[in-house]
Amino acid sequence: MESSVLIESFQEFAKFKNIDRPTMMKVLEDVFRTMIKKKYGTDENFDIIINTDKGDLEIWRFREIVDDEFAEDSFDFDENKHIALAEARRIEKDFEIGEELSQEVKLEDFGRRLVLTARQTLMQKIKDLEKDLLFQRYKDLVGDIITAEVYQVMSKEVLLIDSEGNELILPKSEQISKDRFKKGENVRSIIHRVEMHNSNPRIILSRTSPVFLERLFEAEVPEIFDGLIAIKKVVREPGERAKVAVESFDDRVDPVGACVGMKGARIHGIVRELENENIDVINFTENTELYISRALSPAKILNIKINKDTRRAAVYLKPDQVSLAIGKGGQNIKLAGKLVGLEIDVYRELDEVSEEDVDLEEFADELDSWVIDELKRIGLDTAKSVLALSREDLLRRTELEEETINDLFSILKSEFEE
Repeated sequence: MESSVLIESFQEFAKFKNIDRPTMMKVLEDVFRTMIKKKYGTDENFDIIINTDKGDLEIWRFREIVDDEFAEDSFDFDENKHIALAEARRIEKDFEIGEELSQEVKLEDFGRRLVLTARQTLMQKIKDLEKDLLFQRYKDLVGDIITAEVYQVMSKEVLLIDSEGNELILPKSEQISKDRFKKGENVRSIIHRVEMHNSNPRIILSRTSPVFLERLFEAEVPEIFDGLIAIKKVVREPGERAKVAVESFDDRVDPVGACVGMKGARIHGIVRELENENIDVINFTENTELYISRALSPAKILNIKINKDTRRAAVYLKPDQVSLAIGKGGQNIKLAGKLVGLEIDVYRELDEVSEEDVDLEEFADELDSWVIDELKRIGLDTAKSVLALSREDLLRRTELEEETINDLFSILKSEFEE
């Protein structure tokens, strides 16, 4: 096999994979030096000249010319480093002792077996280099969005291929629960991590990472791409709910409005990509209490107490707002806590009237049931609501007699007397 065949085959691969010239030269030299070591035991006194443009290879061996007697009798004579004067003069008559003889070694001098071995070594180095290049290229792209084609759908993962035919992996754990893939369809995700497994690069994708949602916003909202709006933090329950805190560096730009878009045009595309994930866009603030209040939206907060030592926040709400703050399956309060970096505890806070008021049913042992029913008929079900009316109003609106009304007022007022 000619050296040009080896060089040209590697050269074609190098161009296809965009391997730089220094790397290509080093790989070729390493292969030929390995071949030299196998034949001569060392490569110290050899020079390798490779011309990749022409596909030429030159291997030169250098030996010191020594006295014939030294060559025959001395234990220090090394035929790889020395050559007898008589042998050197058969090559060129003018050689003298102490001079250096340079002699070209042809590829065929190594024998067919070594040449084939060199070819196999070169092919293996090409494969290893390809793996290293793939690993490094994707490692530099970690956190970027990629669109790839579904190649095979399996129970624990989905295999995809990029535009160059490289295999990518989307594990089940990195898929949104509502994701359903078909072979041949294009899927967007982020490059989550790259790792070596048995000397092979494994490129792991993700659609559940908060970074994926962040990149989608960058793609859909020009103000984020241009640096006018910054995404401060993203927290997600993939496929269910997410909260995104944004901040504007331009007072003229509303960060929430810019992210949502006119009639929700910008955010709708992101929601569809994430299988209808409910996304709350929140205006970031350094005011922790206000930040918590915004994070727990749509619930309306009455009061907030923050314990910096325990990193907890006690949030007080009206009873009808508690379920809104907690959210379905506790998602809202869980995500809000992650967003603000505090554990949030929710407490019901009764207003002044409700706190002191008493349900009319509590007076069942003092009032006849028909009296309570008559009061409820006109919408009065608590003691305070009855006492808020005058005797005249009750006489006019109910069928109760004046004496009964007087007794009623007496009983209800005694409940609130100290």
